[in-house]
Amino acid sequence: MKQSLAFIPTLRDMPKDAEINSHKILLKGGYVKQHVAGVYTYLPLAYRVIKKIEDIIREELDKIGCSELLMPALQAKEAWVESGRWANYGKELMRLTDRHDREFCLGPTHEEVITTVVRDSATSYKKLPLALYQIQSKFRDEFRPRFGLMRGREFIMKDLYTFHTNEADLDEWYLKVRQAYINILDRLNLHYGIVSACSGQIGGNSSEEFMVLCDIGEDTIAYSTTGKYAANLELCGLEEGATAPDGGTIKYAKGIEVGHIFKLGTKYSEPMGLSFVDVDSSKKPVIMGCYGMGISRLLMAVLEQNNNDLKVLWPTEIAPFKIHVIALDKPGTTNFEIAEDLQNKLEQKYEVLFDDRAESAGVKFNDADLIGIRYRVIVGRRAAEGIVEVKDVKENTTEEVSIADLTNYHFE
Repeated sequence: MKQSLAFIPTLRDMPKDAEINSHKILLKGGYVKQHVAGVYTYLPLAYRVIKKIEDIIREELDKIGCSELLMPALQAKEAWVESGRWANYGKELMRLTDRHDREFCLGPTHEEVITTVVRDSATSYKKLPLALYQIQSKFRDEFRPRFGLMRGREFIMKDLYTFHTNEADLDEWYLKVRQAYINILDRLNLHYGIVSACSGQIGGNSSEEFMVLCDIGEDTIAYSTTGKYAANLELCGLEEGATAPDGGTIKYAKGIEVGHIFKLGTKYSEPMGLSFVDVDSSKKPVIMGCYGMGISRLLMAVLEQNNNDLKVLWPTEIAPFKIHVIALDKPGTTNFEIAEDLQNKLEQKYEVLFDDRAESAGVKFNDADLIGIRYRVIVGRRAAEGIVEVKDVKENTTEEVSIADLTNYHFE
């Protein structure tokens, strides 16, 4: 990919409205463009990363037997009245009316829709369990959108719903999904904690949050010095320094919630008539689980933990490109042609971004720091001799490599 065609509109000046590092990088690095407060366009660089995060999520969920679908963002009022949430969800629910005066909402979550999807099909114990997920934009009318992608009015989310004949089966699936979440966050190279949490608007009798530990997090985690207890402060209310339930001492930490898993039980199935005929021919309500993960928020969380003074280093699995070829000479020169030839050869094995712009070396290196690709192949003064520089940003090393050997170079 030629950088001149990639549409990465980096900024020279720091955005005035950005308060935290990830937001500064997203705007300055040409990853996103704000449309209105809390609503962003994901530009090509960010969208490449998002798609790779989505791929990791799909791999881990498909591995445990989940199936992907796509539900409508536009949801009818009637389903929300059935569940009882139309009247009590609150002002965050974006409501609208069509030309026939029929009322709808833009989905902040999809419990109602998935219940209507499944209730005409999962009518027998033979058709359960079932695990269905989607990746889609959600909408919440936040009173005060802030910190870029952390709290927005429109955001990308993965939501998974499971359906069961009994509590034991729900417990088994809950643990499977919980482990899948651990796998996902580990592959994203995130430092996080799992805490007991309040179920909030979603409901259910128990839930856990996956918190990426970060100083700018909106949530406070109360954890024990023994490492055996952790909970969202809003749930436990323990003072720092108090004795924890496991006997340790309570400490506080800040966290960004990137995932939340719930045991819903029959909160939606009973009022909405989702039932099945059991092996003994009795009719019972289906037992449900719900599992959310904020994909656009993960993008922000990864940036918060993987930047140093606004210089980015993306984790290997989600880096937008594997190699950044940087031509220090301008188009039309011999060295530029060497760089272009290198791009073509390397692209046979790797994802390559080729900085072919007629910009100064300083501009190119500053932009490379924001783009955050681990390996840079710098085509400079010794290119005519068959030598280029390979910089490993992670290890902070630079070595001269023969162009002839470059296609066999070990890019991890």
